[in-house]
Amino acid sequence: MNAGSMEAAGPDAGAAGGILVIKLAALGDVVQAFGPFAAIRAHHAGDRIRLLTTAPYAALLARAPWFDRIAVDARPKLWQLGALWRLRRGLRAPGYARVYDLQTSDRSGWYFRLMRGSGPGGRDPEWSGIAAGCSHPHANPSRDAMHTIDRQREQLAMAGITAFPAPDLGWLAGDPGALAPAGPFALLVPGGAAHRPTKRWPAERFAVLAEALAGRGITPLVLGTAAERPLAEAIRARCPAALDRTGATGLADIAALGARAALAVGNDTGPMHLIAAMGAPCLVLFSAASDPALCAPRRTDGGAEGVAILRRDSLGALDPEAVLAALPQPRS
Repeated sequence: MNAGSMEAAGPDAGAAGGILVIKLAALGDVVQAFGPFAAIRAHHAGDRIRLLTTAPYAALLARAPWFDRIAVDARPKLWQLGALWRLRRGLRAPGYARVYDLQTSDRSGWYFRLMRGSGPGGRDPEWSGIAAGCSHPHANPSRDAMHTIDRQREQLAMAGITAFPAPDLGWLAGDPGALAPAGPFALLVPGGAAHRPTKRWPAERFAVLAEALAGRGITPLVLGTAAERPLAEAIRARCPAALDRTGATGLADIAALGARAALAVGNDTGPMHLIAAMGAPCLVLFSAASDPALCAPRRTDGGAEGVAILRRDSLGALDPEAVLAALPQPRS
């Protein structure tokens, strides 16, 4: 199966029928859908599969072997009538036989209503999700108390997909080139959502960790957005051996680094999901702001092997010695 081509969310010139998968955001949730994506592809080996996602993930997922086409949802507002009409036409025109709604949000439930009567023969498309009236509901009242991966597997099982092959991520394990230093390196992810500062371990504590890793012959490599460069600067002020890669890595770069890193330590944020999926031994730091039982990074086969969790109600109370004691065994 070739990787999908990218397109706007407009009419599809392909044959009627086929499969639509909906997964819009965020990065951690998209990564945790890799297993369901692979399961849907295996179950529908002879069908055309189109993914509806958002712009930040379209280029990455266009390289994946699971989809024939990628459509970008611009998430139009209710007052953007022209964009709403184009979205409706794009959702209805292909006449999808089945939809797997892995977003299961109010927005994707609205798409279910937009697509009613658009399936083959003027019928509703078969729909796996939680939209009221859909044909294959995830009928578990406790679904919101399940880990994301377990919840999606159960949803698909209720729609008839029970085989979950471990997804091959060879397409993501590219060469990081000059981004990776010579010798073993550890990825540090000190950032996270700016509007949720309680999910961040202080950069000064990351600096102590970086210094200890450098003393063990492991080069600390700091990842983050350009806006998170001050965090890298605070780390390098104490540990000049640390390398600043903030603002320099796209999603594919993070994956390539994750495939080669000796280990990784970071907050509960999207890049840690991608790094864990690529097999790096990980330590993920959680505060009371999120529950690892529901959203902790896992391997793509659904397992948690190699992913350690360290949680404190306040990450300000987490000292570097506890993090050093909890570090996973570095990968050689």
